[in-house]
Amino acid sequence: MPPEVRLERETANDDIYERIYGAIVEHRLHPGTKLGEDRLANIFGVSRARVREVLARLAHEQIVDLYPQRGAFVAKPSPEQAIDVFEARRLIEPALLRRLIHTLTSEKIARLRQHQELELDARRRDDKRAVVRLSGEFHQLVGVLAGNAALARSMRELSTLTCLIIILYDAPTASSCRADEHSEIIDAIAKRDTARAERLMREHLDHIESSLKLDSSTEEVDLEAVFGS
Repeated sequence: MPPEVRLERETANDDIYERIYGAIVEHRLHPGTKLGEDRLANIFGVSRARVREVLARLAHEQIVDLYPQRGAFVAKPSPEQAIDVFEARRLIEPALLRRLIHTLTSEKIARLRQHQELELDARRRDDKRAVVRLSGEFHQLVGVLAGNAALARSMRELSTLTCLIIILYDAPTASSCRADEHSEIIDAIAKRDTARAERLMREHLDHIESSLKLDSSTEEVDLEAVFGS
């Protein structure tokens, strides 16, 4: 395959990936939703093989479950998996904060505060989808700014799984992170107060996990409506 064709194919795959990923983190695709290859191929105007490549990538990141003879479904974490995700986050995120504070620059603080402004603006506009997406991206941004690519990838996967968990098990009052808690964490980072930043992050994760209700329901979702077809 010529390089330019390969690049075009990868770009198209990335676009499909980001659209499905975005629909999941914005709560437009719920856990357990079937991702039919034929329907997605028609929606995105590509071959089933192209869709299959994207679904395999999402499955590798544990965002999609693939079942022989049944197809692909948005991952539906069990209560036990939910507990595991928060345990992993309590181990990883304090480590990311320590590394971030150790390598802190004014530019990194500016990135965090800029992101927080986007989140606050979404809350003022009552844009619930943007709030959910930006809340999760805050934690991913901490991972990116900390400078460890492997941990940043893990944080992205854990953040997305947390979105799925919130959809399944969330109490009505806590559909996303609280903005004031993000602000307090950023202030602690800016002051290079590692102990306070770590404590605030652990409390933040505790607040999210404590809001979860371990029951669930799955409803039918119209894929064409989700992706604007």
